[in-house]
Amino acid sequence: MDHEPTDVALQIVQAEEAAARAAVDRQTEIGDFKWLMTQKRGRRYVWRLLEQAGVFQTSFTSDALAMSFNEGQRNLGLRILGFIHEHAPESYLEMLTEQNERRNRNR
Repeated sequence: MDHEPTDVALQIVQAEEAAARAAVDRQTEIGDFKWLMTQKRGRRYVWRLLEQAGVFQTSFTSDALAMSFNEGQRNLGLRILGFIHEHAPESYLEMLTEQNERRNRNR
């Protein structure tokens, strides 16, 4: 048996190790996202995700199930948007500017 339920000291050590691994994973995720947002192609991709998630439109429909689905999609998009604002706010402004330029070119 590799786990002794009464060994509180071991449990504390294991919890600390798990927390340290989670912190490293979180920093890796943040670093990856910051890198993605420094790339023009990455910003285009993230913009498409936000659009597909319905972040910039209402999710209302008279069909309750469809609206629930839309809200689930939108929730994920809002989480991505929050991640942008928290970890790459300058890239968000750049992404908006690039999107406006694309929209103006396509008129």
